[in-house]
Amino acid sequence: MASNSSGGSSDRQRIAKQRLRIIAGHLQRPADDDSAVGAAECTAQGSKTDASSEERTVPRRRHEIMKWNGWGYSDSKFVYNKKGQAEFTGKRYRLSGMIIPGLKDWMENTFGATLQHKTPATPILNSSAVQAPTLNEVFVEELKSTHIPFSHDAEDRVFRAHGHCLHEIFALREGKIGRVPDLVVWPSCHSDVEKIVELACKHNVCLIPYGGGTSVSSALECPPEETRSIVSLDTSQMNRILWIDEKNLTAHVEAGIVGQDLERLLNESGYCTGHEPDSMEFSSLGGWVATRASGMKKNIYGNIEDLVIHIKMVTPQGVIEKSCQCPRMSTGPDVHHFIMGSEGTLGVVTEVTLKIRPVPEYQKYGSVVFPNFEQGVACLREVAKQRCAPASIRLMDNEQFKFGHALKPQVSSIFTSFLDGLKKLYITKFKGFDPNRLCVATLLFEGDREKVLQHEKQVYTIAAKFGGLAAGEDNGQRGYMLTFVIAYLRDLGMDYYVIGESFETSVPWDRVLDICRNVKARIVRECKEKGVQFPPLSTCRVTQTYDAGACVYFYFAFNYRGLSDPIHVYEEVEHAAREEILANGGSLSHHHGAPTGSRLSQRARRVQARCSISWWTAGEVAAPGLVPQPHSLRRFGRRLRAKAPLRLGWPRPPAGAEAGVRTPSRVRSGAPVCTMGQEPPAPVAQSEGAGDGLLQPPAGPSSGNTHSLMSLIVC
Repeated sequence: MASNSSGGSSDRQRIAKQRLRIIAGHLQRPADDDSAVGAAECTAQGSKTDASSEERTVPRRRHEIMKWNGWGYSDSKFVYNKKGQAEFTGKRYRLSGMIIPGLKDWMENTFGATLQHKTPATPILNSSAVQAPTLNEVFVEELKSTHIPFSHDAEDRVFRAHGHCLHEIFALREGKIGRVPDLVVWPSCHSDVEKIVELACKHNVCLIPYGGGTSVSSALECPPEETRSIVSLDTSQMNRILWIDEKNLTAHVEAGIVGQDLERLLNESGYCTGHEPDSMEFSSLGGWVATRASGMKKNIYGNIEDLVIHIKMVTPQGVIEKSCQCPRMSTGPDVHHFIMGSEGTLGVVTEVTLKIRPVPEYQKYGSVVFPNFEQGVACLREVAKQRCAPASIRLMDNEQFKFGHALKPQVSSIFTSFLDGLKKLYITKFKGFDPNRLCVATLLFEGDREKVLQHEKQVYTIAAKFGGLAAGEDNGQRGYMLTFVIAYLRDLGMDYYVIGESFETSVPWDRVLDICRNVKARIVRECKEKGVQFPPLSTCRVTQTYDAGACVYFYFAFNYRGLSDPIHVYEEVEHAAREEILANGGSLSHHHGAPTGSRLSQRARRVQARCSISWWTAGEVAAPGLVPQPHSLRRFGRRLRAKAPLRLGWPRPPAGAEAGVRTPSRVRSGAPVCTMGQEPPAPVAQSEGAGDGLLQPPAGPSSGNTHSLMSLIVC
């Protein structure tokens, strides 16, 4: 861990300056400009060396500009005005201030939701309902000496006690506050994180890393039975671009920066990462790494694992980072793949080196309408086969097409309205497309202008072979823009007894149509069996394409009037839907992860482990947010150990479960079934209570042949 002495500080400065001199020729400013090359020392109270930091999006007190019990900015939301028309408030988005005339009718026709049945959210947090903090006084006193800002105000603690799972937001809307962090700390650099982790280890304090707070895997929830002090480590003030290397096209960035700030600051220097997840406004770089994120434009720029060159992570055992920033190594397992997807269970990601690219010269939107979903999927498969996918290509089914049409803003021009009518007439009457079967793909092309135009021609030519018709740039641009406002719709739905959520999967191409059809039908059937009184919305879209398969998003929602426990019903339906995904050959998740500790996640991972390391057993395969049993990694020749406070408890096998991994209940006809070549070893005995919570300490001292992650790094 870093030394707190002045000597240690000067050593860090000397080393940093030496490295900067070595790479000075690569930096974005001339090397002879002394102001352009400098090692910035981490200072207290979150102060920064660059003046532009004051313009960053995320303040320490996030609840001053963002909703504490809903999605996004406080001034941006869907509402019904006095005339009963839907509109989107605020000034932050292209849709802001616009009337959406079709949304009210769509809500009524789809869900039976009317303006007369309303269930508003609790408007203001009741601080008296928040449990008093359990503070480790010695930890707090030593934390004060570091001058790292911290708070135990109720508002700060509640805001960081949740992500954006449906059950989390639903409870907050009703004013129900469970276990929350006892303290929030704001480190401003890597050195601060080292100090915090060191103090947490010393005083047996739990840490939960917090980035953008957009998690949908319940990873930020505090176990109600945890008696130790829980500290939320908020990385939002670690938001600088430390350097840009123009020769190697890389940037070294602090992990707390949110996506929109990262892109804006890179754009000022003529660069971008191209990584745009749906949550990029609020999610952080460290969060992308920790959750193995994927972006809308991955076809050109790649997923986060394709963009990362170097990761620095603070663990209870020390700092993990590779000794070089080379593009590839073959000296054993890649430690980055232990870090990506670990969701904060192994340590705190503090700095990341990413690939960057020059801002594209030309950008063009587009859209294609297909007679039906089957032909649309066939088109996307051919595009993937020819490896000519644009930056983004997403295919919506008919239900989602109608949903998107309901979100179309009111047009002020009679001529524009007339043209829209002509387009609809041409597609449905002259081309014979059935309005209840057609689907639409939205496109985004980026790059050199001439190449973009050639690329566009190639994609539209392929689409025409599958009955596709060009549907214009406006539809493509509007579809892309809706990505950033659609999350606000869930809050409107809950105002009128409608709850809904999305989940996703990756699936081989030959299973895409089956999985879409079967999962949507299963959702409808389960809702009926669970007593949902109104027809649910069950829809999907294909959002990412690969050589061997695709990512499919599912959305479902229903009117919960008449249900005594709507969240339980929702979770039962979602569980059934994910079971259907697994039975049809899909993965548990493409990039979201699965809710921590849920029985579907435990069973699903047991099912999927049949094709994984053969020594894993039902009791050893961890749920998301947990680490596998140490001996599960024997095949790698090392044991994995993450010591308290960041180590989480091991999951216990379900009562009565047999050792080993079961095959799925349903397997596609003719599909090979992977079997295990060896008998699994007996599960390691656990101490009493070892699997009861997410934040359990180790049962005792580690054995002599157990190694930390540091021992896996070979450069």
